[in-house]
Amino acid sequence: MAETMRALVAGRGPEWVLAEQPIPEPGAGQVLIRNLASATNNADLPMLAEADPTNGGHGREFVAGFEYAGEIAAVGQDSGDWRVGDPVMGTFPSAFAEYLVADHRFVLPRPEGLEPEIACALPTALLTEFGALTVAGFESGQSVLVTGATTGIGMIGVQIAKALGASRIVATTRTSVKRDLLDGLGADTVIVTGEQDLTEAALAATDGKGADVVLDHVAGETFAQCLPATAEDGHAVNIGRLAGPAATIDLDALSYRHLTVHGVSFGFSRGWETVPILEGLHADVLPTIARGEIRPVIDSTVAVSEFQQAADRLRSGDAVGKIVLTFG
Repeated sequence: MAETMRALVAGRGPEWVLAEQPIPEPGAGQVLIRNLASATNNADLPMLAEADPTNGGHGREFVAGFEYAGEIAAVGQDSGDWRVGDPVMGTFPSAFAEYLVADHRFVLPRPEGLEPEIACALPTALLTEFGALTVAGFESGQSVLVTGATTGIGMIGVQIAKALGASRIVATTRTSVKRDLLDGLGADTVIVTGEQDLTEAALAATDGKGADVVLDHVAGETFAQCLPATAEDGHAVNIGRLAGPAATIDLDALSYRHLTVHGVSFGFSRGWETVPILEGLHADVLPTIARGEIRPVIDSTVAVSEFQQAADRLRSGDAVGKIVLTFG
């Protein structure tokens, strides 16, 4: 094995820098992963900007990225049942590199036949959406409302809900252009929020009852509109805040409908919370991926040497689905 690797480094300026870095070594409880493909996330650019020393950023260099897919290259002590050569995928810091070290508990097996360029676009969404459904106590036969359903993780949320037996999936998008996309992913009803009232349309789609579980990726006024569109004794889970972190809610809708509101953010420092979610994926979700029932939407795929194309596409806001970087 070589001693250095290519990695996208932040903290040197306004853009990532493709640099040679030492290949890390796994410690106790860790595995070394040879990364074949990585996917971008919405957090990547804000983290890049926060580190930019030319514009008031902190200037601390780090390897960017979170999502990866590849194979085990080496194992440390007490690293579970992983073996060299095992195909894997996951979400962990410093993923935009040819190699990364990860806590073995956060690594997922990559289903047989699932290409790294596809697999890398799944882990963050699987953790987040399945975790949100788990927190809400979702059961097969319940209805689910997904706001911001054309976001990268929202599209996976629709598919997971369908694969796990949701009776009805209501999905929102701002424009009618993406209606067919959501139909194809399994949404039973698509609400175009630029043309329809979210609350009224969601109630109409659920026979006036509201959705048993809400997966909200938008927040702001959208979150407020979700509460009266949630069924009595239902659960509303805020996942993302595309419309900003503040919302003015109707407490009558919250109280009289006996709702439970959750906020989720599954971080690497909260293993006690995150690891059980990942373990639940093994039995409940990974088999559906192997059967082709859940697939990420890929916007574009570029070699890591062309990383600026990926950054520019991410900044444009025009990407539909994930942007993938390959490390061939």
